[in-house]
Amino acid sequence: MTSIDVRPAPRDTVRGWLAILAVTLGIFALMTSELLPVGLLTPIGAALDLSEGTTALMVTVPGLVAAVAAPLVTVATARIDRRLVLALLIGIVGAANLASAFATSFAVVLLARFLIGVSVGGFWSLAGGIALRLVPERYVTRATAVVFGGVETASVLGVPAGTLVGDLAGWRTAFGAVGVLGLISLACMVVVMPKVPPERTMTFADLPRVLRAHQAVRVGIAMTFLAITGHFTAYTFVRPVLQDDGVADGLISVLLLVFGVAGICGNFLAGALITNRLWQTVCGIGLLLAAAMAALAIGEHDVLSAAVVLVVWGLGYGAVPVTFQTWILNAAPAATEAASSLYVSMFNLSIALGALAGGLAVDLAGTASVLWIGAALAVLVLPLVGATRRRT
Repeated sequence: MTSIDVRPAPRDTVRGWLAILAVTLGIFALMTSELLPVGLLTPIGAALDLSEGTTALMVTVPGLVAAVAAPLVTVATARIDRRLVLALLIGIVGAANLASAFATSFAVVLLARFLIGVSVGGFWSLAGGIALRLVPERYVTRATAVVFGGVETASVLGVPAGTLVGDLAGWRTAFGAVGVLGLISLACMVVVMPKVPPERTMTFADLPRVLRAHQAVRVGIAMTFLAITGHFTAYTFVRPVLQDDGVADGLISVLLLVFGVAGICGNFLAGALITNRLWQTVCGIGLLLAAAMAALAIGEHDVLSAAVVLVVWGLGYGAVPVTFQTWILNAAPAATEAASSLYVSMFNLSIALGALAGGLAVDLAGTASVLWIGAALAVLVLPLVGATRRRT
């Protein structure tokens, strides 16, 4: 990497935390945008005369695009102020969601989802390590947990609220509301975030170099693939799964809210554990995800038992972003943007692969099959991390 002569971003604590909150709002808008179709697959499919498997392309497309965009955007914007890049990307999210709200064909919707994928990949790869640049060192772990709390807040507020709005006023209204949220995020970022000049120029050659040089990065990428592909293979179709169990449509948004609350708890619980128990936290994530998906697949569930399972599932998935991001940052502390872009690329590729595999499984073998596939992938995190621990 070639150094650039720049001054570091100011470390004013108050302004730094305000900037962290602005980035968190941006992550919230991003993840709400990416995952909103999960809660609205059935009404969107019905309105556009599509099968649930085809409608799931609304999750697959941005995931695939984000996987490619993460390193591309990071390299292409290597010399540009990070504040400007983040603001531009979140503005695209707002505009793309508004375009989805007014779209008259599925092709237009998929084009808007393509743009959201570009924004998700670029924004997340830069935001993952932004706490290092905004707050004093003693606050970095806590600030990183706050940023990725936006992911879980999207689950607890964004997706359930979007699902509720979609049920009450139509899916187009839900997408329009998220579009407005993206524009609000843009305004907050412009007002409170200081300039964050790049510290070094990243090239494409840095990506394979980071993988070759750091075994822990390779392990982090592999466990991201297993956990996230497994999760989204099942979670993308959680609404039809719950419907098959006889849960009323009006209660599904409530259950997604339960999942999200548990996810927020999992995020901050992991944030408290990972400093001293990173390995154990990763293993716990794999175990909780696999157990929850298997439990939901066994027999029929009423609202109460489904809620219990979703609490366990939410705790496991809620711990993923901050835990896996911390693993990656610890694995390559001198190349955080390169390592983060690889992690974000695999994370979003896994979202796409999970949604795609789940769509095929639903169309060919029924909704219950996605739960077993997801559980099988998630449980493989345990032997992967165990073998790595023994070698090191």
